[in-house]
Amino acid sequence: MFIKSPKSSIWSKVLSTLTLLSLVCLNHVAQAYPNGPVKLVIPASAGGTTDILARLIAKPLSDAWQVPVIVENRVGAGGVIGAKFVIDSKPDGQTVLIAPSALGVRSGIDKKLPYDSVKELAGVSLIGLTPSFLIVSNDPGVTTLQQLANRAKGSKEKIFYASAGIGSTAHLHAALFAKNYGFEAVHVAYKGTPEAVIDTIAGRVTYVFAPGPNALPLAKDGKAKILGTTYKEGQIFASTLNPMPELIRDDIGDDWFASFVPTGTPKIMRDKLSTEITRILKLPEIQDSFTQIGAIGRSSTPEQLDDMYSKYVAKAAKIAKEANISAE
Repeated sequence: MFIKSPKSSIWSKVLSTLTLLSLVCLNHVAQAYPNGPVKLVIPASAGGTTDILARLIAKPLSDAWQVPVIVENRVGAGGVIGAKFVIDSKPDGQTVLIAPSALGVRSGIDKKLPYDSVKELAGVSLIGLTPSFLIVSNDPGVTTLQQLANRAKGSKEKIFYASAGIGSTAHLHAALFAKNYGFEAVHVAYKGTPEAVIDTIAGRVTYVFAPGPNALPLAKDGKAKILGTTYKEGQIFASTLNPMPELIRDDIGDDWFASFVPTGTPKIMRDKLSTEITRILKLPEIQDSFTQIGAIGRSSTPEQLDDMYSKYVAKAAKIAKEANISAE
């Protein structure tokens, strides 16, 4: 018969006490968070989809937590400046990166980035998804995807396509479209999606891929034409749109938007923020706002986002290599 020694009993009590104290401390951390203004950093220009979605969740988040929630655009280097700012921030949950899927594409194809986003960012929650829409100007000679491809093939001049930056999701979509339809095109990188769309409408570049908030209002107002979408159920946003099976076959998928914090941020803070974002995305008024601009609210746990993001970066690297797309 085994008899527990007095020393063993003492250690057992000590460990139990330490565990209890640890739980009490974690609970205090969760209750105290946030302990001041929360900054949502957008690595893209104002008026873009990332900016719009961040502002939609900022007010209800501020109302729920009774602290200021500040949306701050840190634009430059195709999103690198904003991401680096958050990575270098104190891991206290007060500085949050609201990033588009371009963060993952760039991380997959650019080996010269000043950070490793998979290792240096920790997921909080997805925020939403949006299809990409292929936009052209109101040129009467182009009304279908095939007409656009035929014009590009027969042109004696260079064909240019725009994107929100090198290594952006739009860059990948547009390059794959040219590859799959059999013509050559030159990439022109802009500071953000709004700027890329403006030059496409003006005819300075031939086409651009843009998410719903930057595409659908223009098409509805008759300022531009949408020839197709990467989303299999794109008709839910516009009944006349057709999916692009040639692009869907090889593509990276729908654009997504998600929240991240610096690695090292306590898990209990990530969980609390993730839970709050999930609650906000279920609000009827938020769901209506998302639908009106061509987006779908979609949340996740921190663990689900971490898993999705690491796989997404790997997939982007694979697609870019096979399609000979680089960040240069």
